[in-house]
This record gives sequence, C-alpha cells and structure tokens, in this order.
Amino acid sequence: MQLNDPGRGFSLRADGPLDMRFDPQQPTSADELVNTWEEEALSEVIGRYGEEPLAGRVARAIIARRPIRSTLELAAVVAGAVRSRRPGLHPATRTFQALRIAVNQELLALEQVLPQAVDLLTPGGRLVVISFHSLEDRLVKTFLRRESQDCVCPPGLPVCTCGHVARLRLVGRKALKPGAEEVAANPRAHSARLRCAERLGAA
Repeated sequence: MQLNDPGRGFSLRADGPLDMRFDPQQPTSADELVNTWEEEALSEVIGRYGEEPLAGRVARAIIARRPIRSTLELAAVVAGAVRSRRPGLHPATRTFQALRIAVNQELLALEQVLPQAVDLLTPGGRLVVISFHSLEDRLVKTFLRRESQDCVCPPGLPVCTCGHVARLRLVGRKALKPGAEEVAANPRAHSARLRCAERLGAA
C-alpha cells in the first residue's frame, strides 16, 4: 500500500516528498540521505543496494543538484546521469531501490527475522519467503542452505568443530518464479523469487 501512495515517496513516476519510510515514525528519511550524505557514502549505498555500476556518477549528479526535495526531481537528476540498460526500466529504478533499502534497513531486518521465523516453526511447519531483488534472494538462499546442513565448517577440516545441526529441509532446490500469465496480471511479480524450507523434527 505504501508503494501506491505518492505521498510516501516511493514512486519515481508520481511526484511526492523524498520520504521512503515504511514506518513514518522512524527518524531517517530519503531526504536526509540525498541531501546530507557525502558523495562516498551515497555512492556506496547506490552501488551496494541498487547494484548500480555507475553509482559514483549518480552520487556526483545528486550532490551537484542539491537540494532535491521531490521524487520526480530526483528521478530526473538520475536519468540525466545514467541510461537504463533494460528496455522499460527507468534509469532511476536502481537508485530508488538502494535508497529505500538503506532508509528502512531492509536487509538487516531480513537477517534478523529469518532465524526468528525458524524458531517459531513446529516440526513439519514451512517457512516460505518471497524476495523481489537479488540481494534479498541471495540472503534467503544462503540462510536456508546453511540451516539445512549438519556441518557448516570451512572445507578441508578433518573433523567437524562447529556443532551445527540442520533445522530445515529444503523444499525444492531452486527458487520458484512467476509464469507469464501471473506477470501479465501483476507486473510487479516479474522479479519475485519464492523459496521454501520445512522445519525438521527433534533429533
């Protein structure tokens, strides 16, 4: 719902304030990142969370045009600095994704909730996670694989020293992707990846 409300500042196609907070009570908004962060920090966030190869160029363009107060203004600045490498993808999509992730600390939240979810499952219960970009999916994939192994010691050790015990069984080896019919009905589903694992019983 937040994404559909221009007043929340997530959309790069409808004008709104540079907010991007899922929780309006949290202190840091996208406006602060865009208008106060140093070039190096901005470039780091856009490159890491947006996987934007021209993050440095985007950061320099943002700093040169400060103050930037609206979503459409930011989208235009980024579009003037880089071009989209995929037809139909707005040049600022990666930058907006990066800022949203940084503002809401989304990857940290995901790292924290995954083990908590496993703790809540009873044997046979299933954990199902839908990710919408590669950073999330990579984190989920790594966690589920780790929790489905009895030993996570570095390769080459003659004896297991970690004491790790598998808590999950992977349901399917690969992520499920939406079909053409689902994407046609819901275009936002095109990047979705679903992974599932089942809680094992007590040893």
